[in-house]
Amino acid sequence: MAIHRTESHHTDPQRRRHALRFTAGTIVAAAVLYSLVGCTPSPNASTPTATPTPGSSSTPTATTPSTEPPDDQTAAPLDGDKVIAVRLTQNWAAIGAGAPVTITHDNAIPIAPPPAAPLPSLYTIGAGRHPAMSPPYNQLSFRFQGGFPSYDLQTLSELVGDPSGLPIAMTGTAGILRVTFYSAQAHTEAGPTSIVSAPPLALGFPAITRYSPAGDFEGYVTYGIGIGRPDTATSTTPIRVYEVEKIEQGQHLYVVAIQVDATDWRLAAKTDNSAPKAGGILSQIVL
Repeated sequence: MAIHRTESHHTDPQRRRHALRFTAGTIVAAAVLYSLVGCTPSPNASTPTATPTPGSSSTPTATTPSTEPPDDQTAAPLDGDKVIAVRLTQNWAAIGAGAPVTITHDNAIPIAPPPAAPLPSLYTIGAGRHPAMSPPYNQLSFRFQGGFPSYDLQTLSELVGDPSGLPIAMTGTAGILRVTFYSAQAHTEAGPTSIVSAPPLALGFPAITRYSPAGDFEGYVTYGIGIGRPDTATSTTPIRVYEVEKIEQGQHLYVVAIQVDATDWRLAAKTDNSAPKAGGILSQIVL
């Protein structure tokens, strides 16, 4: 896993060509090859490395599963559920406009033979407030099957749909953190969405006001995360990101948990406890 800052946009032609390598023709060819040689790829073909490039403001670290805070989820764990690995990929730091943070995973494509999805597939989305943590934070977590996708994060003033190019309204927010997962998908091979559970788009949390899908196109899955309230600055709001590999409810999941420091937002937010829970898939780091 490599972490670096880059000026590139997720629609940059070079990166778009990178994603297009994994379109249908490539996938079919790979499937034929597997049938000829009888090979089966590893369940987790991602081979991350913890070597940040120069200029990175964060250093990835690994922690043991025992350091993971308790879960918030309401479903009782099943026999065999466990945390396999926890990695910090972005420590608390502001992500400025024009200086995105990129985390790269080198996955063998396809990551599994048919009928499984050829790319990491978005399975569920979770959300949580976590006001008692130090610092207090709100969290949005993206749970994938198959492996960790690569992704980047960047603050924006406007969220734009991919590929339409049309603006997407993010009402009631002060700023937008865009997360783009690449070499990923949020649909099944038959076409419908692969997401089986997600919280309402209008979260109403102090730091994460709302979120919105912004694209699932040519190997790119994009979401906008609305930060804070209008008429307040977001350029110095710290962001932290964890990756957690785990077995949960019998599913092998790869979770990217994005945490937004709520210190500057909790006094400005409504002090009610009526915000929707995320279908029982919340937790302190990943949920």
